[in-house]
Amino acid sequence: MALGNGNTTVLSVSGLTKSYRAAGEDIAVLRGVDLTVSAGESVALTGESGSGKSTLLHLIAGLDAADAGEIRLDNALVSELNDSGRAELRRDRLGLVFQQFNLIPSLSVEDNLVFQSRIAGRHDAAWHHELVERLGLSNFLRRYPEQLSGGQQQRVAIGRALATKPLLLLADEPTGNLDEATADEVLALARDLVARSGCGFLMVTHSARLAATLDRQVNLHNGVIA
Repeated sequence: MALGNGNTTVLSVSGLTKSYRAAGEDIAVLRGVDLTVSAGESVALTGESGSGKSTLLHLIAGLDAADAGEIRLDNALVSELNDSGRAELRRDRLGLVFQQFNLIPSLSVEDNLVFQSRIAGRHDAAWHHELVERLGLSNFLRRYPEQLSGGQQQRVAIGRALATKPLLLLADEPTGNLDEATADEVLALARDLVARSGCGFLMVTHSARLAATLDRQVNLHNGVIA
């Protein structure tokens, strides 16, 4: 599949629905979501609190299963994979960054950075070196996460997520724990590296200011993308 801009569609979501059981009734969170993201494109997913933004991201990442609809990542139908297939997809083809940095405290910065790419068998020494340089981590490789600032930890998390050269980078409020200046700096680095690697980038954010810095903004409202 390709969009009119000539770039390959790396993510295609169609007719996605998801409900949760709460207090004896079904609460519909997603009511038929359609969304595409192209290679090299950065897309901000906005919406009021509780609108289902994180739910959508978790479904795309295969961390939860949809009730109906289709999620396609390149040529893989995520919505039809079993647990091990979804785990393999996250390992090999997806980069994930969350508000919590989720670094491994017992590993150095260097080992955190290469953790996913080595497991996936996709370690690229030249790309690793470029990530370290671009993220400004050269002087911190032997440190441990607890010895870093929040902004530095999130840079490590972004580097780890991009180390495998994924098809798609998913980020859920990645700057939520950072002050405004650090958030701007980290997001600018992420956008630059996404463009450099050619992967798609889908970021959940509540910040209209940060959303405006991405290529495109989509809003989740009443369970559908407006």
